[in-house]
Amino acid sequence: MLPKSFKTLAAAGLLALTCITGASAAEPLKAGFVYIGPTGDHGWTYAHDVGRKQVEAQSGGKVKTTFVENVPETADAERVFRDMAQKGHKVVFATSFGYMNQMVKVAKAFPNTVFMHATGYKTGKNLGVYDVRTYEGAYMLGVVAGKMSKGNKLGVVASIPIPEVIRNINAFTLGARSVNPAITTRAIWVNSWFDPGKEREAALALIAQGCDVLMQNTDSPAVVQTAQEKGVLAFGWDSDMSKFGGKAQLAASILHWGVIYKKTLDDVSAGTWKSGDIWWGVKEGAVNIDNFGPAVPAAVKKLAEERRDALKAGTLHPFSGPLKDQTGKLVLAAGKTFTDPELKQMNFYVEGVEGAIPK
Repeated sequence: MLPKSFKTLAAAGLLALTCITGASAAEPLKAGFVYIGPTGDHGWTYAHDVGRKQVEAQSGGKVKTTFVENVPETADAERVFRDMAQKGHKVVFATSFGYMNQMVKVAKAFPNTVFMHATGYKTGKNLGVYDVRTYEGAYMLGVVAGKMSKGNKLGVVASIPIPEVIRNINAFTLGARSVNPAITTRAIWVNSWFDPGKEREAALALIAQGCDVLMQNTDSPAVVQTAQEKGVLAFGWDSDMSKFGGKAQLAASILHWGVIYKKTLDDVSAGTWKSGDIWWGVKEGAVNIDNFGPAVPAAVKKLAEERRDALKAGTLHPFSGPLKDQTGKLVLAAGKTFTDPELKQMNFYVEGVEGAIPK
């Protein structure tokens, strides 16, 4: 039989261990977010940061987030990822395509940390990828553009010629031509995700070429501002940009990253997270058309919302055949739909898009 003093000591030790374990279990899950641009860009990074704030606020203290903004797609990104992992972040989110190889490298060095890369395609045991079906938003904006353009010329201020952006230009054009087959689209590439000066110059060039409705796949509100200044129409991209051009903005494609962040962090907390590919759209509440401007007739808004509802129901897919490329060649037969792997490798313009994709 153990002495009474030893029993008391053992009980105290057990109580202390229980308290420590309880405290540890109560510690919030740390998640780090790495942004390509500033949180005040009112576009891509702003939308991610809204999602970050939402998931932390909704967690009831169970999630603690940090972020680093304006991280270039260089070795700097690797340094930031590594620093977050070393500081105890259990999940690190990288929010730009060009972070891919750096994240792959760091993920191998920290096998007990979950890494999530937005818009990428490389995965590993502790590395997953995620994205929003931005092309669904582009398609819905295209429906509005096709109805609102008077000259049948649409313009896109494009960022970097990767499948994601090419896919959005195509979806925008397909949406527009579904209601106005006379529509043509031209794009000007600025080779940057966030450069308000270049975005403005590209918008001005498109307007000079006769484009009266503009879309963008860049991150600042410069395109909407320029459209307002020059008396043409435009769209909010990733976020509502109406405060930068209330008369110019016809509608906005709004990204809701919070639903993906919540799913990921819930899974990590529950110990059920597995590497994979999350690609959510209208159906899952990750993208929506919203913030219609005063210039949009009720009938056009209703049409766009009907297309949204069809996307949600799965009865509409923007990339369904028959589909031709810009040379008139049939690339998708009637009754067929591009698969996700095919969408992620898109490297051609559809019929109606003018110009060439930069090599």
